[in-house]
Amino acid sequence: MADPCKAREVLAIVGDKWALLVVRMLKDGPRRFTELKRSVEGISQRMLTVTLRDLERDGIVTRRVRNVMPPHVEYELTPMGRTLREATAPLLEWSIAHLPLIDAARAAYDDR
Repeated sequence: MADPCKAREVLAIVGDKWALLVVRMLKDGPRRFTELKRSVEGISQRMLTVTLRDLERDGIVTRRVRNVMPPHVEYELTPMGRTLREATAPLLEWSIAHLPLIDAARAAYDDR
């Protein structure tokens, strides 16, 4: 039986905002690095590189290099990555739907 404390490692993926946003952006199929960079607002090139490497190492995404000039690198969700996307989609949708309320609550708190 797996060590329940090792679940922290998986939760670190789920709790990483960049990882979840990248997984979300890959929901419709393979995307090139530059497409991901443009679609994940606020992420730096270095952070996107680190995030993609971590997701690849964990078996969440695959990386494919197309041998053309210049080389094209595409990233795609693995079957396990698709299940992560399905599991976290409600959390991301909740976040988007409640963002105005959270912003208002923060403003009210900061004004006290």
